[in-house]
Amino acid sequence: MFEQAASTLHLPRILCLHGGGTNAEIFSLQCRSLTVHLNTQFRLVFAQGPFFCEPHPAIIPVYKEYEPYRLWMRWLETQQNLPADVVIGEIDYNIRTAMQSDQGTGEWVGLMGFSQGANVAASMLYERQQRISLEKNPDAAGFAGEKWRFGVLLAGRAPLVGLSELTENDEALRVAGEVPNWTADMKTPAGGKLKLPTVHVHGLLDAGLPLHQKLKDLYCDEEFASLIEWEGDHRVPFKTADVRRVVDATLLAAKNAGVPLDE
Repeated sequence: MFEQAASTLHLPRILCLHGGGTNAEIFSLQCRSLTVHLNTQFRLVFAQGPFFCEPHPAIIPVYKEYEPYRLWMRWLETQQNLPADVVIGEIDYNIRTAMQSDQGTGEWVGLMGFSQGANVAASMLYERQQRISLEKNPDAAGFAGEKWRFGVLLAGRAPLVGLSELTENDEALRVAGEVPNWTADMKTPAGGKLKLPTVHVHGLLDAGLPLHQKLKDLYCDEEFASLIEWEGDHRVPFKTADVRRVVDATLLAAKNAGVPLDE
């Protein structure tokens, strides 16, 4: 896995969530170009999904030796069927484990996810927003007990997922553990759109692009959501020009979220 320099130990931390059918090590390799540019301001920590699965077909040519492969929740009928509370509990456990295992001392401030990981990241942000609303406290902690402030969503699909009793009964959100219905009509959550800053990174050649667009348009307030489009398919941007745009948007989202950064 990508090892960051000791100089990042004090920096604000971003928790990174891999896509389904990959794992934390693969995601750290996919994010190498982003990490090189981001690690002057952030420490990136890569969490491991809780459930084993077959590899995503797209990663086999390059990462077929990096088993075992994992997911955060099922997306196929053939994958393990578990109750929602078990799925949520396992996700919470693995995220807390990654956070507690990291040697950094900086505040946890952001989330960055790819594909299924982006969906979980956006759902975690929404969970925090609902807790803020319920407790009427802008400092209320969110999922896994942290004050997540912003998210970088790489090829993340709608719909969001309910991660607690606050959100699990919202008809606009998917029930954790259930196979998603990508063709169903989707709508804005009952609790309103997500207003924590988000960066949406869309590959224009990605077959899932319409669902990525729905995540941004139906679930995120346009005032707080920025969009980066690039000429790629279902992968993490890697060309210098595209990476630079994602990095710049990430820094702006962090600033808008009140994260103190070095000038």
